[in-house]
Amino acid sequence: MARRVTPLTDTKIKNTKAGTKEITLSDGGGLQLRISPTGTKTWILKYHTPITKKRTNLTLGKYPDLSLANARKATNEARELLAQGIDPKEYRDSQITQKANEINNTLLNVAKRWFEIKSDAVTKDHGEDIWRSLENYIFPKIGNASISSITAPQVIALLKPVEASGKLDTVKRLSQRLNEVMVFAVNTGVIHSNPLAGIKAAFKKAEKKNNPALKPEELPDLLRAVALSNTRIVTKYLITWQLHTMTRPSEATKASWDEFDFENNLWIIPAERMKKRREHRIPLTKQMLALLEEIKPISGHRPFVFPADRNPLKPIHEQTANTALTRMGFKDRTTAHGLRALASTTLNAQGYDADVIEAALAHVDKDQVRSAYNRTDYLKRRATMMQWWSDHIEQASYGNLTITGTKHLKVM
Repeated sequence: MARRVTPLTDTKIKNTKAGTKEITLSDGGGLQLRISPTGTKTWILKYHTPITKKRTNLTLGKYPDLSLANARKATNEARELLAQGIDPKEYRDSQITQKANEINNTLLNVAKRWFEIKSDAVTKDHGEDIWRSLENYIFPKIGNASISSITAPQVIALLKPVEASGKLDTVKRLSQRLNEVMVFAVNTGVIHSNPLAGIKAAFKKAEKKNNPALKPEELPDLLRAVALSNTRIVTKYLITWQLHTMTRPSEATKASWDEFDFENNLWIIPAERMKKRREHRIPLTKQMLALLEEIKPISGHRPFVFPADRNPLKPIHEQTANTALTRMGFKDRTTAHGLRALASTTLNAQGYDADVIEAALAHVDKDQVRSAYNRTDYLKRRATMMQWWSDHIEQASYGNLTITGTKHLKVM
């Protein structure tokens, strides 16, 4: 016959003093209070695991932090789990793990891990723009939320005010970036599926705007405006440099003297500064070399070819050329980036190989298989083409456009 256990009372617990050996007080139902020789009182639940029927102890807490009433409540909850075939110890461990994951896997923390990888695939400036957008619009509201708790309606509600303000491009970029974070979370086992996969359908589409560009026959107008403007001389040099080199504003403005190989007449832009994260070599034409010689007294003793006005140790701002072009009357007619389109249109009309032009523009073939095998940069052919382009610009500065080829442009 099983020994009858008398339920414990707080009085009995308090009056039981520690001894030289561990003392065990039973409350029934497998609940025990063990008192160590040091006086520590610990609640223990003894039970058999649902599957293996192995005798197991589950530590519930210490007395008096866990009162007698709450110890009994915890015991009843454990017995309910056992009745469902659930091991209470495994259940508690899984809850602790889940809670830790919720803390470690907030949207902010997962986004940080994603960005460590993303930042290696984009330029520094673009990376800063990505992170800044998330800091401005996303993290203040849901950055501390567990990524597993984030839902599409929640994010849509967060971005609707941004859409209402007319910032459709911002909404588009934020949707893309949040989706990238979610895909990263899926691929790293943090969540099972991407809850934001279709959120772009909830917003108006941003009107796609290409950078405006001049027609080839308008090149003399541009060069005349640059020459006659009262724009700062470094800015004039910058616009002219971008035109000759066909580079992006971020690539041109941050040109540093240590990137030039004058022995081989090359400007070598390191991969980390390029949009496609590939080193880009640009053959230096006679006109490019002459421009560098002209600006050398201004910046040759400084790190950057085109130094900022207020702090010459830093490069000129990326928007400087755009601002200057607007003041010259070219607003909505061209941008600094649009100068690349002007060069591309002219060179294509002249009959140059499209692959050589694309290489000069540092474009990567959208055909990923073809791009993987095609590693040539057509350097020798580009050198010939770039020299023609620089000669063409020089002729245009005199008001002349003598162009032949598969297509014909207007002669000024």
